[in-house]
Amino acid sequence: MRRSLSRLSGAIRVLTRGFTLIELLVVIAIIAILIGLLLPAVQKVRDAAARMKCQNNLKQFGLAMHSFHDTKGFFPPGGKCQDNQDWGVNKGSWLVWTLPYMEQDALYKKIDQEGTNPAAGPATDTANNNAMRWPPSAGAARPLSYARCPSDDTDITSPVTNYVGSLGPQCAVGACGYDPHQKYCHPDTSGLGNWGYTDPNEWYNHGNAWGANEIQGMFNRLGAKITMASVKDGLSNTLMVGESLPSQHDHLIGNAWWDFNGSGASHCSTIVPINYYSGDAANWCSPAQSYRGNWNVSWGFKSNHTNGVNFVFGDGSVRFLTQNIDPKTYNLLGCRKDGQPVSIP
Repeated sequence: MRRSLSRLSGAIRVLTRGFTLIELLVVIAIIAILIGLLLPAVQKVRDAAARMKCQNNLKQFGLAMHSFHDTKGFFPPGGKCQDNQDWGVNKGSWLVWTLPYMEQDALYKKIDQEGTNPAAGPATDTANNNAMRWPPSAGAARPLSYARCPSDDTDITSPVTNYVGSLGPQCAVGACGYDPHQKYCHPDTSGLGNWGYTDPNEWYNHGNAWGANEIQGMFNRLGAKITMASVKDGLSNTLMVGESLPSQHDHLIGNAWWDFNGSGASHCSTIVPINYYSGDAANWCSPAQSYRGNWNVSWGFKSNHTNGVNFVFGDGSVRFLTQNIDPKTYNLLGCRKDGQPVSIP
């Protein structure tokens, strides 16, 4: 009897331990399910926070652009070469010109007071709104926190920018023999119809023109001065600054937000569809002809936000445009002088 009771007691203990283990496994399974349900929600919150921070950065740029225009009578130049059109003279990207209007006056003065490149001419150039001394020191070349979108995973310590002035529907022929988006800067000759802007000739490719009349959008890297009066389609209907990804843009990856050319801060055209992937490889070309060295696919507005990109318009308003936007609508928003009616989606 005693032996039977012992066996029964042992069986009960084993059975009890079995139930406890099952219960533990059930709890673990429930926790795993809850975590699985919670993670997407957490990610959505993070994405929303990053998108909001990015929009706030653009809002501040919009205010800075208008403050600059109020003072100078034109929007910050996308870049600034010396007036003799010497590409070897660097007077800074629009990010440099907006420093005093972004509470960075000390940094602006630091750049302006540094040792000059002998090719840059006089140490002081008041006739041209002061020449940027080149190159800025390591102290001046520090990262700008407000020039970065928190959704971008590029090294946060790199002095790059995610924000690029819009060329509008400017041609951007690549170096790979693969230019799928040229049709949008030549709609009339590509069978797409008359979209209201004329065919830029080859010299204005990439926005390489000195005068504002030859630029379709709000910026270029050679410092064409765009005024409010020249935005004939209205500031509220014209893209001013949007996002891009350094990892997919051969100029942005140059880690020089202050450089009129090397920063890529004026090197995005609306002919490239939003979030068109251009690869992470450093190669100029590839079998797919889609790496970042091919300007016809890399010089586009891109982000890590879900399905679109943030923009600040000429009137200072910030909007999120989805990547499935109609190409004609997108390019008309990019062009400041097409004269065509357009509704912002």
